[in-house]
Amino acid sequence: MTEQSKIPVPEGSGPPPRSGESLIERAAGQFGLNSFIARPALLPPEARALAKAPVARPAAPAPQSAESVAQPATPAPVAAGPAVTPVEFHGVRHPVDREHLREQGLIVPEGAVTALLEEFRIIKRQILVQAADLRRQKAGAIAQRVLIGSPLPGEGKTYCALNLALSIAAEKESEVLLVDADFAKPSILSALGLPGGPGLMDALMDEDTDVADCVLGTDIPGLWVLPAGDTSNHDSEYLASSRTARVLDRLTEGAPHRIIIFDSPPALAASPAAELAKHVGQALVIVRADRTGQGALEDAISLLSACPNVQLLLNGAQFSPSGRRFGTYYGYKG
Repeated sequence: MTEQSKIPVPEGSGPPPRSGESLIERAAGQFGLNSFIARPALLPPEARALAKAPVARPAAPAPQSAESVAQPATPAPVAAGPAVTPVEFHGVRHPVDREHLREQGLIVPEGAVTALLEEFRIIKRQILVQAADLRRQKAGAIAQRVLIGSPLPGEGKTYCALNLALSIAAEKESEVLLVDADFAKPSILSALGLPGGPGLMDALMDEDTDVADCVLGTDIPGLWVLPAGDTSNHDSEYLASSRTARVLDRLTEGAPHRIIIFDSPPALAASPAAELAKHVGQALVIVRADRTGQGALEDAISLLSACPNVQLLLNGAQFSPSGRRFGTYYGYKG
């Protein structure tokens, strides 16, 4: 941010301001512009006498009957803007294999409360609070979008994106759309056991494709999935186009309680992450314990700096400094 200061007023550039002068008159005097301002002319004595004479007022109009008095015009009603119809997804609801989720170490809906579930409850609560703050600040649709990324591959971004989406889906007043935006190596569909189909890239490439028609339903209440779609060698160029904003706005149109989570490619391995950061209100950078280097992390944060809120999430930590761990309370038999 550049520093700003008041323009210094030259010393001795004009006489002190007289009482009753306006700001414009003071400024004119300060910069020597009074010579360009016409002074009011003095009227001769006879003209001043005429000016002081009382002015005859017109006679009051004759009284009118009640019938002849015109009624004040009623202001025309202001037409209200058209109501925004919420965009609803009508994709077929596909079953998600809970056992497959358990094998991958993911949160299992309707399962027991675990340490993993409690950890992502805390993470999602911070995400939802930040989204609410952005809505109060009139940030628009970006308040509902969260990017999950990492500096390099193998740091657990897809794992965290899946768990965060599964955790938010359990909310009573929110729903979540998980978008596979890792166009080069999509993995969301295989992790959930969902079939392939058109997705985000198809909607970006084809003006006639409605992105809402590409969304897949699941049998997990509140969870929807948007595939990556067709592969392209110009994914960054499509994301940088003006159509991206319209496509993403379509996903949350009329649905203020819908959260969009993007599983983006690693910031240092592929360029789409930096383009997606321009369209989200929050970015969660996954930092792998004992693996992510400081230099790589700083470079990744710099690439995602278009996002107004970049936060870090430590993944794979094997210890707790306080010695306390989640999950033990719910298993306590007392």
